[in-house]
Amino acid sequence: MCAASYTIPPYLIGGVQVSHTIRDKAKLLARVRRIRGQVEALERALEAGKECAEILHQIAAVRGATNGLMAEVLEEHVRTHIADPAITDAAERTKGADELIGVLRTYLK
Repeated sequence: MCAASYTIPPYLIGGVQVSHTIRDKAKLLARVRRIRGQVEALERALEAGKECAEILHQIAAVRGATNGLMAEVLEEHVRTHIADPAITDAAERTKGADELIGVLRTYLK
């Protein structure tokens, strides 16, 4: 499928369009729970005095999982709030872009 032709159909609850994070809530929460498990494993490894190489691998795993979650939510934000052809109001598209810019500035610090 061509990325340019991809659109997310609106998701309605009670006739009201909801955010993609609500629509994908179960999937996102499953990712967060896996991240929590990785962080808890990292904590246990630190408490047990594991070797630094093992600790570093666990930190890298947590970072990778967090980056994956961030990428997923960012992608849906761009598709839903910026690139969606159904957005005809320039102010709405600008708001989506400004939100993305703010998040990226914080994330890349």
